[in-house]
Amino acid sequence: MSRRSLITAGGAVVAAGLAGLARAVWPSWSTHPASTASPRARIAVSPAPSPVSTLTPTPLPSRQALVIHGAGDTNLDPSVITTFRTHGYDYAWSGMRGLFERDDLTIVNCECAVSNLGAKVPGKSFTFRGDPAALPAMRAAGIDVANLGNNHAYDFGPTALLDTLLANGIAPVGAGKDSAAANAPVMFEVKGWTIAVVGFDKVVDPFPEAVAAPGHPGTADGHDESRMIAAVRAARRDADLVIVAIHWGVELDTEPRSDDVVLGRRLVEAGADVIFGGHAHRLQPLGTHRDRPIFYSLGNFVWKNLSVATSTTAVAEVRITPQGNVVPRLLPAYIRAHGHPVLV
Repeated sequence: MSRRSLITAGGAVVAAGLAGLARAVWPSWSTHPASTASPRARIAVSPAPSPVSTLTPTPLPSRQALVIHGAGDTNLDPSVITTFRTHGYDYAWSGMRGLFERDDLTIVNCECAVSNLGAKVPGKSFTFRGDPAALPAMRAAGIDVANLGNNHAYDFGPTALLDTLLANGIAPVGAGKDSAAANAPVMFEVKGWTIAVVGFDKVVDPFPEAVAAPGHPGTADGHDESRMIAAVRAARRDADLVIVAIHWGVELDTEPRSDDVVLGRRLVEAGADVIFGGHAHRLQPLGTHRDRPIFYSLGNFVWKNLSVATSTTAVAEVRITPQGNVVPRLLPAYIRAHGHPVLV
């Protein structure tokens, strides 16, 4: 199916792709407790699970079924993902076999500034500068939204942050020119549904410099739970579906911490229909609250192959029927080589 359409960004019209997309707007840039089962066991779900949630009691005539995907930490820095130098940037996505091109919306956590501007923020042990030349391959692979609400989007300061993904047809969330822009949703009209996507950063680095504030670019501060709740509620007023991409948790944890379980529940109660989590660099269980899926951590994705544990990952898939039934599952994947996740 064609993924070509038009989207508006800060008043400018740019080409982008999304099946059935009529409009997308993003801000101007000037459970349950986790299961005790292992992540690997939780991945092995039935290929046709039963619907777990109903968003609307009856289908509207114009609404069609949706397929939405979420993926974990994505790094476009060729000095870190050295395989890009020999295989090119398409290598990051070739293991997905066109999965994201066939769906209706794909969201990843972009764990780097993708810009040639700015200067390294002092005092950080790890900084990632993505190559803007990698963005056409990312867009062609079907990536629609990149969450910049994380602890590496600000690695090269505010100028690089604001330049990231600009005019490449990939909608940024979770960061912006000020706190209002950072917390604002990107809105999509897809197959009769209005979908809002918001991004939040609970692991801010450096803190508080990287936090968006009035007149100061940065990421959406996930420490301010009242602001996050308000942002989700505001998005809900204008959307049929609300998707939250959130950077939270503790690195290398295989289960969510209790405070994030509580926060996930609060976000669902505020109106979130799907939560895609990241930061732990490990795959964590799929949970639910009020029958809404919470993917606590989707682990690494376009990342280095450092170990079996950190290379074992998955793609979150959420199918939504015309009746509003939500069917979540995890599609097993493995990072076979640096920057090369492959569906298992």
